Amino acid sequence: MSSREMSMDTIMEDEDSFVSNTNAIIYASSDISGWTHSLISDNNIPNSSSSTSVDDRQQQISTAGDGGGGDDSMIVSSGASSSWFNNNNNKQIHDHQEIRIFNVDFRALCNTTSGLLPDTGRTVNEETSVCLVNTLMACAEAIQENNLSLADVLIGEIRRLAVSQIGGAMKKVATYFTDALYHKIHRRISRDIVESSYSTDQLLHMSFYDSCPLLKFAHFSANQSILNAFADSKRVHVIDFSLNQGLQWPPLLQALALRPGGPPTFRLSGIGGKPQPNDSTDPLQEVGFKLAQFAESIGVEFEFCGFMVHTLADLEASMLNIRPSNMEAVAVNSVFELHPLFSTPGAIEKVLDLITQIQPKIVTIAEQEANHNRSDFMNRITEAWLYYSTMFDMLENSESTQTNNLNLEMAEQYLGREIYNLVACEGTKRVVRHETLGQWQVRINSAGFNLVPLTSTAYKQAAMLLALFPNAEGYKVEVKDGSLMLRWHSLPLIATSAWRLCSQV
Repeated sequence: MSSREMSMDTIMEDEDSFVSNTNAIIYASSDISGWTHSLISDNNIPNSSSSTSVDDRQQQISTAGDGGGGDDSMIVSSGASSSWFNNNNNKQIHDHQEIRIFNVDFRALCNTTSGLLPDTGRTVNEETSVCLVNTLMACAEAIQENNLSLADVLIGEIRRLAVSQIGGAMKKVATYFTDALYHKIHRRISRDIVESSYSTDQLLHMSFYDSCPLLKFAHFSANQSILNAFADSKRVHVIDFSLNQGLQWPPLLQALALRPGGPPTFRLSGIGGKPQPNDSTDPLQEVGFKLAQFAESIGVEFEFCGFMVHTLADLEASMLNIRPSNMEAVAVNSVFELHPLFSTPGAIEKVLDLITQIQPKIVTIAEQEANHNRSDFMNRITEAWLYYSTMFDMLENSESTQTNNLNLEMAEQYLGREIYNLVACEGTKRVVRHETLGQWQVRINSAGFNLVPLTSTAYKQAAMLLALFPNAEGYKVEVKDGSLMLRWHSLPLIATSAWRLCSQV
């Protein structure tokens, strides 16, 4: 097909919501852009021959089954865990001595995580690092007790200790936390961070995607579940709550193109956020058109509809043009998009109800594996420090094999914005409210969904995927309660799961 057909609906905006319905049905052109080739080749993933400890696992990523009746599959190596903090190495601290500032038992904190002092292969002053984290936690507790004058004094001490750090990850994550704590003390919320533009968000998101395998792992796991659910369907519809640059979908389109009996007709409803009132461009339309180019190049009939919304709670089932289940199989996909809904009372319930109305054949969800949706400030900061210090260590350990240092810096900014929001903001402005897999399971079960256990094939191929990345031995994938969880050494970072309505079981 060489024609292209579009229609634009009126933009509706009020004080509380903003919905732009780009009702674009796009038929692929014959030109295949360089963008498409970059999605297929994914030059950011090194060959397995250059990865650590994977000499015997030089396998090519496959995005489809062999076509010979085997399991449909897209395409992970369990790396050995390591301990990054060994109390025995610190001769200043006795084995049973309790270290406290305010009511924080720092030894207990260290014993619950091995990621406070990342093992980056460089010399790190452990005594200074212990003092840094201890002082940061003391500052957080002073803020919780509203002793802001003391907290302000501690901020200066944290900055001094951060500067003395030799390890880059420790210094960087401490600096982001210190800046956020300072703004919380002085109630100076940066509008540039809280109200950043859609283009800035996408640029940072793309840098994070390129710098580590977390998003690729989430996309792969979700695609595997969607592929299995669509096995016998002639027409399929994916509703993507997290379209961004559309990087999740070329591998799935390719897998469907290679399906025995031919590919189904593929309809994609892509959701984007934070539209700018003065911006006349339509980034979702651009993404949709490029995906359409790729789809035509591999022989998949493709249809796209984009929606820009301020929040997922602004979506209505009527906007999505859901067709009867006997005509079209539907999948709902969300990668890191559900936790912000907790900032608005009733929003998560509304979106789960929307998904129920859609009656999808499969729902795929990826979320950060952390408990940051706490009202208690001290516990929230403790959890956040453990999580983000591990994330920064992961990024730093990929630095030696990354050629684009600017990409790495922007990926760190991506995480830094999350830290700032989690620490400095409250109420509806605090949207970084991660919950654990166990918490999500209770919530989604209560909404009328049952877990669809991920297959052993998904686990094995996820392990193969991770083995292709630099420092592959640091990543570990495991099956937990029927879901896939990705760890960096001993700490879980993200969890992916698949669900279907109880009425469909």
